[in-house]
Amino acid sequence: MEVTADVVVIGFGAAGACAAVEAATAGASVVVLDRFTGGGATALSGGVVYAGGGTRQQVEAGVTDSVDAMYSYLRHEVRDAVSPATLRRFCEDSAGMLAWLEDQGVPFDARVSPFKTSYPTDDYYLYLSGSEDAWPDPAPRGHRTRAKGTSGKAFFTRLAEATRRAGVRVLPQTRAMELVLEDGRVTGVRCRTLTGFPRVLHAMLSRAGAKPWLYYPPLGKKLFGLAARLERFGRPLVVTAGQGVIIAAGGFIADRALVHEHAPAHRGGLALGTPGDDGGGIRLGVAAGGKTARMDKISVWRFVTPPSALQRGVFVDSAGQRFGDATRYGAANGSEIVERGGKAWLLIDDEILQIARAQVRTQTAPFQRWQVRYLLGRGLVTAPTIEEVARKAGIAAPDPFGTPPYSLINVSVRAGFGYPCPMLTLGGLVVDEDTGQVQGVPGLYAAGRSAVGVCSESYVSGLALADCVFSGRRAGHHVVKEARC
Repeated sequence: MEVTADVVVIGFGAAGACAAVEAATAGASVVVLDRFTGGGATALSGGVVYAGGGTRQQVEAGVTDSVDAMYSYLRHEVRDAVSPATLRRFCEDSAGMLAWLEDQGVPFDARVSPFKTSYPTDDYYLYLSGSEDAWPDPAPRGHRTRAKGTSGKAFFTRLAEATRRAGVRVLPQTRAMELVLEDGRVTGVRCRTLTGFPRVLHAMLSRAGAKPWLYYPPLGKKLFGLAARLERFGRPLVVTAGQGVIIAAGGFIADRALVHEHAPAHRGGLALGTPGDDGGGIRLGVAAGGKTARMDKISVWRFVTPPSALQRGVFVDSAGQRFGDATRYGAANGSEIVERGGKAWLLIDDEILQIARAQVRTQTAPFQRWQVRYLLGRGLVTAPTIEEVARKAGIAAPDPFGTPPYSLINVSVRAGFGYPCPMLTLGGLVVDEDTGQVQGVPGLYAAGRSAVGVCSESYVSGLALADCVFSGRRAGHHVVKEARC
């Protein structure tokens, strides 16, 4: 069986959807392939897009921001993941990117969170999503999709609707197996696609397994394992691409062997993604002649807010030595914890503990309360003196501060089931930063977590989705433009 299109996109998450819409808008016929039913890690995310420089929401909220201020802050976070010119372009296009998303139907809101948090409650949709307040000219740039609960599903649903309105054909339950090359150029994809009852059952199992995979992995793995068995019933399919192929199939956090190969220190965390984040898209690009970079970069999330009072605490290691800064973004502190062998505690005094307990009701969303129960309950030991609380925790005594009694909260990577440590991969295929073409492979492009991009050195909330939109649109535009040159 064979299908023909101008552009073929592998992966139907944020990057794939944005690439497809952009290519279709440019006049190309587009086919999107997805191993499951679409959405990927995007649909499971918080639906936060990092944007600034004067977005409509910032202006409406009375927030002062500029491209220069955004660039200055991100230059520190992004470092050399992309060139200064690319980062500048990302910042200059930021407000327009958010407006483009609104044009596709994605809703945002100008209500600013008045407290520091890892994710705002349903009362707020604009917040300081990184470590901005540790830098000059801080501005809230985390734009959460307006929806109840975690907003990623709503974000992807609107993008999927826009994709179909653009005339894009989506082939779910279709797994890309190999790229087709002719004279060194990628001209299509060999796939296996499910039909009939196996397709229906595969869709049911993968949908049912998505959230358990993230929140209760044993059940998620069982459901996706059953779905994987059905893939042997897939029929061969060749999708020919007249203009090019875009890989937007996510990262590789679901492939523990690959994570161990490239980042052996990152063990014991929760795989933040889906079974589709197994590096399959990256492997396709490598097999076609592409190169990878920053495969050792893993974002490790160790948030201690909400409640916001806990950011007044102090991180200490097994030797009782202070490190980090609890006001910084969770991934920044997570990386420092990994560097210390994965062991760390948050030291707080009695005043901080009492304020934090009073903040639980007003500052936490329902899905955050299991974490707060750990932070202020099972994960906490308290004693009248710093020496005694250190003995209870099994660490050397740190320098005291504040008012006794003292408490130590275990924030280690393997702290326990009540406080899992989410991780996601940041590296991928090396692409031309002006076009998104996989370097050295004509006809092949990559976007999102399948490619090296803006967030491939470090991560703050919303930067991955923003990069998916930025790189996805770039690839979708240039795959059509280059074919017509």
